[in-house]
Amino acid sequence: MQTCPFLEYSFEILGKKWNGLILHYLSLCQQHTAHFSDMKRDLPEITPRALSLKLVELQEHGLIEKNVTAGTPVNISYVLTGKGRALTEALKPIQQWAQQYKDQ
Repeated sequence: MQTCPFLEYSFEILGKKWNGLILHYLSLCQQHTAHFSDMKRDLPEITPRALSLKLVELQEHGLIEKNVTAGTPVNISYVLTGKGRALTEALKPIQQWAQQYKDQ
């Protein structure tokens, strides 16, 4: 029997620490956008270096985009792409399952 390549692809992303949490966080933000400092403040368990690496990884998967706006200081924000929003929607039933069964 072969494993499902679609599940393998999903878990390649979601099976890595922090990826799902960062995507969920952005899904809750206004316009699905946040600055690095916001994430660092609101996700204190992740180190700044790990957060930076994970943001690059999620960009490489096409799940988020880095927006840079010129100015003083430069304004950098991260936003969910359509692909990222679709994934966060797909995670909602899993979140509901965990709410039901986590403590059983």
